[in-house]
Amino acid sequence: MRSAKLVLALLDEAYEKKTWHGPNLKQSIKGVTAKQAAWRPRPGRHNIWEVMLHAAYWKYALRRRIEGGKRGSFVLQGSNFFARPEKGKLNEAAWSADKKLLEREHRALHVAVCKVLRTPRGEKLVRQLYGLAFHDIYHAGQIRLLRRLMEP
Repeated sequence: MRSAKLVLALLDEAYEKKTWHGPNLKQSIKGVTAKQAAWRPRPGRHNIWEVMLHAAYWKYALRRRIEGGKRGSFVLQGSNFFARPEKGKLNEAAWSADKKLLEREHRALHVAVCKVLRTPRGEKLVRQLYGLAFHDIYHAGQIRLLRRLMEP
């Protein structure tokens, strides 16, 4: 398999395609309620919601590098981790909106990757691209662990 096809397969499997290893990122948040997404194992620790947005941010960051976008153009203020839920927004609508943000960022990244891999520059980005796939899988596992920790 050519590296371009392999990279796209890795990105998609890490995010949403059927896997052999367990849940991917999208599967890891499936069925999670806003209340569960906001649960913290202890004060000062990240919750599922924040980890999910962190993954969305890094999809954006790599897409921005590929497309040459302006720094600070992410739809949310800040970078890397975003405090969630926002004050007064511990509800399903806010959680759903942020899940849609993750989906949009993955789709936009996929389009950018398809384009750049057809150019000589694409080969230089392969390590970052499969690194992002590993990032999704890492955080999928982290989310599954958080889900288990909140069980009685």
